[in-house]
Amino acid sequence: MKYELFAKYTRKVHKHMNNNGWEINQVKKDSIAQEVGLEKGDRIICINCQEFKDILDYRFLCADEDLEVKILKKNGEQWTVDIEKNYDEDLGITFDSPTISPVKRCSNRCIFCFIDQMPKGMRSSLYVKDDDYRLSFLHGNFVTLTNLSEGELERIEKQHLSPLYVSVHATNPEVRERIVRCKSSRDIFSILKRLAAAGIEMHGQVVLCPGINDGKILEQTITDLAGLWPSFKSAAVVPVGITRYREKHFPLESVTPAAAREVIDQVSRWQSRYLDELGARFVFPADEFFLQAGIEVPADSYYEDYPQTENGVGLVRLLLNNLQAWSKKELPQRVSPPLTVSMITGKLAKPYIFEVARFFEKVEGLKVKVWDIENAFFGENVTVSGLICGKDIIDTLSDKEVGDLLLIPDVMVKDGKDIFLDDFTLEEVEDILQVETRVIDSLLENVNPADLCRNVGGKRTNGPLSSYRRKA
Repeated sequence: MKYELFAKYTRKVHKHMNNNGWEINQVKKDSIAQEVGLEKGDRIICINCQEFKDILDYRFLCADEDLEVKILKKNGEQWTVDIEKNYDEDLGITFDSPTISPVKRCSNRCIFCFIDQMPKGMRSSLYVKDDDYRLSFLHGNFVTLTNLSEGELERIEKQHLSPLYVSVHATNPEVRERIVRCKSSRDIFSILKRLAAAGIEMHGQVVLCPGINDGKILEQTITDLAGLWPSFKSAAVVPVGITRYREKHFPLESVTPAAAREVIDQVSRWQSRYLDELGARFVFPADEFFLQAGIEVPADSYYEDYPQTENGVGLVRLLLNNLQAWSKKELPQRVSPPLTVSMITGKLAKPYIFEVARFFEKVEGLKVKVWDIENAFFGENVTVSGLICGKDIIDTLSDKEVGDLLLIPDVMVKDGKDIFLDDFTLEEVEDILQVETRVIDSLLENVNPADLCRNVGGKRTNGPLSSYRRKA
C-alpha cells in the first residue's frame, strides 16, 4: 500500500476559501489520514475532483482504490494528496456531524416520545431528535420516513440504501397520524410498498401503546408488513416507555403483566402462521414482554438471525448464550485474599444477572452480589438497565457493602465517554462510593470470567458523600 503526498504546498489559499469543503473533526490513530499528515481542523475540498454533500457521497467517493484528495489545511495551505489503498478501506476521518451535512431532525410529535419525557437541564445532545434515513442505513437508527422529499426517496431507490429501519407503529392511516401527530405521516404503507418494490430491505418497529395501536390495529399492522415480505424482513413489538415527567403529555398507560402475556400469545400465533407461509417467524416481541409477564425467554433458535437486537429483542438470550459459553472456560478454584464483586442491573433483568452471579459460586473466596437499582430519576415505571442514572446508583449503594469491585453494564454509560445520562461520570461514582468500578459488556461478549476473579487491590470502605451532595 502506498500513500504518496505530492505537490504538498501547491499555493497559499485566500481567506475566502476557508468555508469550502468539510472540516475534519478527528483523525484516527494509525489511519491513512494520519499517515499522509491530515489533522483536526483541516478541510476536505473534494475527492477525485468531485465535491460531496454528505456522508453517503463521501463513502461512495472513498471506496475507490486510487484517490486524489484536495485538502485546505488549517494554516491556509492547500494540499493535494494521492492515495493508493485497498478498495473500501476507510481513510480514518470523522466529521462534526455523523452525516457530514446537518442531521435531518424529527418533525413529528409522537405521543410516546421519550425525549419529550425527559427533565430539563440535561446535556443538550440528549434532546436531539434525529429522523435521518442516512443514519438508518448506516447505523440502524429507526426513522419514521415522514420527512422525506421526493428526491430523497428517489435517492434511496437509485443508490439502493438498504437495509432501512422504520418506525411504523401502525399502518392504519388514522391511527398512525394520531400516534405520530404529523399529517404527512398518515400513509406510511404507500411509502413502504414503494420501497419494497424497489428491493429495499426493511425492518420495522411498533411501539405498543395500550388502547391505541394494540389488538386489531396491531394485527392489521403486522399483516400489512408481512405482506411486503421478503423486502420487509422483520417487525418488532416494543412496549411504550413512560417516565414520571408526563404530566402535560398525552395520557398513556404502561404495559401490564397481563397485557404482556396477551402480546406474547398474539405474536406466537402470528409466528406459527408466518413460519408456514414465509419460512420465518417475521414478528418478535421485545424481551421486556417476557420479563414483565414472568415468562422464560425463548431458546436461541426462536430469534433466527437476531434481526431486532437494537429493539431489545433477544438480548437476554444472547446473555444466556454467552454465560453458557463461559462453562467451557476455566475458573480458579479459590481466590486469595477473598474478593467481593458487585453487579448492578435494572429491576427487570435482575433474575438473569443472578444467573451470572451463581456461575461464580464454585470459586472459594469469591462473593458476587447483585443489586437492582430503583430508577428514581425517570420513575419506577422505567425498569430497564440502559436508563439507570449515576445518581440512582449512588443513592442505592451509598449505605451498602459493595465490596472490592463494582461492575457497570456498558448500556448505562455513553459509548467511549463513561458518563451516565444524568452527567455523573464513572470516576465520580467510583470516588463517592469508594469502590473500584469497571464497565463490562452487558451481554458478556469477549469477557473472560477469570478476569473477574482477580483481586483489584484491596477493599475500600464507602466514603463520605460530601462531593455527591454538592453536585446534587
